[in-house]
Parts: sequence; C-alpha cells; structure tokens
Amino acid sequence: MNAQPNLGMQVTTFENPTGIDGFEFVEFAAPPGRAGELHALFEAMGFGAVLRHRSRPITVYRQGEVNFLVNEDPQGFAADFAAAHGPCACGFAIRFRKPAAEVYQAVLAKGAEPVTAKPESRAVDAPIIQGIGGCMLYLVDRYGEQGSVYEGDYLPLPGAAPHPPGFGLTFIDHLTHNLYLGHMGQWADYYERLFNFREIRYFDIKGAKTGLVSKAMTAPDGIVRIPLNESADPKSQINEYLDQYHGEGIQHIACFTDDIYATVEAMRAKGVAFLDTPETYYEVIDQRIPGHGEDVPRLKKNKLLIDADRETGKKLLLQIFTQNAIGPIFFEIIQRKGNEGFGEGNFQALFESIERDQMRRGVL
Repeated sequence: MNAQPNLGMQVTTFENPTGIDGFEFVEFAAPPGRAGELHALFEAMGFGAVLRHRSRPITVYRQGEVNFLVNEDPQGFAADFAAAHGPCACGFAIRFRKPAAEVYQAVLAKGAEPVTAKPESRAVDAPIIQGIGGCMLYLVDRYGEQGSVYEGDYLPLPGAAPHPPGFGLTFIDHLTHNLYLGHMGQWADYYERLFNFREIRYFDIKGAKTGLVSKAMTAPDGIVRIPLNESADPKSQINEYLDQYHGEGIQHIACFTDDIYATVEAMRAKGVAFLDTPETYYEVIDQRIPGHGEDVPRLKKNKLLIDADRETGKKLLLQIFTQNAIGPIFFEIIQRKGNEGFGEGNFQALFESIERDQMRRGVL
C-alpha cells in the first residue's frame, strides 16, 4: 500500500509533530432504508466492495487507495448522526506515522474535543476525537507496511480485489468543510493547534447574488488538505447546505485521478451526474491559459474545468464536481499536473454553476 501518493509534483511540507501521512477513509451513514443509495452511488463511481465487518453491517468500498465506509448499524454513533443529519459523512480518518495512542494524548493536551461515543460505535479500532460538526475524526496508525486498521474486525468479500482500480481514482485529495459564519477562525485554529496545519490559500468569491469566503488549510505532509468555507449570505450555497444538513460538516470529498477524462467518462456512463459548465467557459481557455496542451473539445464534452498556476501558467489542474450526491454532500474529481492549488481560477465558475443550480431549483 502506497502511503505517499504520486501527485506528479513536489508538495510543500513543513514540521510534522504528529506524523500525519494522508487520509485513510471517509465514513458514511444514512437513515433506515436509505443505505442502498450509498451502495449504488459508490458502485456507479467505480468503487468495489472489498471488506465487510465480522459482526456489524459496515462495508468498505475501495478504489485505488480511496476508502469509503458505509455504516448501516441501526444503533450507535453513525445511526444517531444520520438521524440528525440525513444521509451524511459521519466520520473520517487521518493516518499518522506515530502511534495513534500517543497522538491522541498529545492532541487532547492541546484541546482536542473527545467523542463520547461508546467504543463499539467505532467503525474501526482507533482513537477518535471530534471532527467537523461533531463527526468522528479517527487517528489511524496501521496502514502500509504496518498492516491495516481493518485487520481483525473485517473480512475480505469473496472474489474482491484488495485494491480495485475502478475508474482510476487513487487517493483522497481534500475534504472541504462548510461552517457557520464566524466559525472559520475557530476551525482553522483547531487544525493548526492540534496538528500544525497551515493556511495556504484564501478566496473571497462573489456570485451574481451571493458569495463565500474560503480558507484552505493544509497538513504538514502536504497531502491532507481541508478547505474551510463560510458565507454571510442567508441564501448562499454554504447556508443552504447548513440548513439542509442541520449543521456544519463535510461539503465535498475530492478524489485524485491520473486521467480525469477516462475517469469522468466512465462515471457518466454509469449515471453519475455532474455540475454543468457554461459553453462560454471553453471559448476563452486558450487566451486564459496559453499553451495548455489539453484537448479542448474533450474538455468541453465532459464539462471539465482547467486552471494554471499564476506564477508560470504551466502547472495545470483539471477538475469537475458532481451534483449533490449524499444529501447536500458532493464529490470532486481532480487531476493535478504540477499544481498544488484548488482551482482558484475555476472557483468563480464553480460558484456560479452551483448558484445557477440554486436558481433552477427556486432557492434563489
């Protein structure tokens, strides 16, 4: 198992006191009778079911090194979280090169909020602290050459490949959080204080009717990225999420691919719905990013967004976003060609696309 993904670039790293080493998984849940929606979605996105808990209804879906857990336990933390939020992301896991118990004690001493859930509520045997919106943030130290956090509690499903390639997704690139207005500083401080995250990007986006502010926090390994969003506009897409989700939480999960064209085309063929991009966007790509070398007709056909770094204009990033897929949660498919950003040049286009969708649905 490759703990350090190949980004096709040199990532920025800095002092890493807890030994952060990537995302391990995102855990999902849904109210009774609705878990089938999660299974169908992940299969359409190219994931394969690879593991099943020995005694509880929890399934591990995998594609490359991306792990999504579907927790259907009718009792416990995930069930309570789904009752409060609807279909949701009730937890996520960060990996650490240091012993998880040691990391747990260190972050508690720095003000981490413990989770009161009983041990049997955990999807895996690992220490947990409170994450965004009260979800579980698992601290994982068994992966790669150290074994697996799933060993012991999970059994391989018959005939399942350990790491199915699926449609080409390779690892979790970032998890974006939506916050109530005024909470950005609190959450930025939480990640900085506990794990030495640092702010690497800041956006102030204005749409036709609404706006948002986003602060991108990155962990010391340069791989775990957590952008934070908030908005002062009552009808903005951020506040629509907060109203629908009944609180703060993960807005979208970004997954990396080495071939975004093939990945998105495969997902579209399985019925995955993506946000639209206006035709006019593609008329100015050559002027906005001269010499980009991408197939513009294929970009346009798949509604892909393209961005380049401001310094050289040569380091590219390709991305696209699904429509809301799990309640108000959606997914991003991203390919980096030397670019460490988040598609700053595309943020406006994305914001306007979601705003048009809000107008179509009568929210604005």
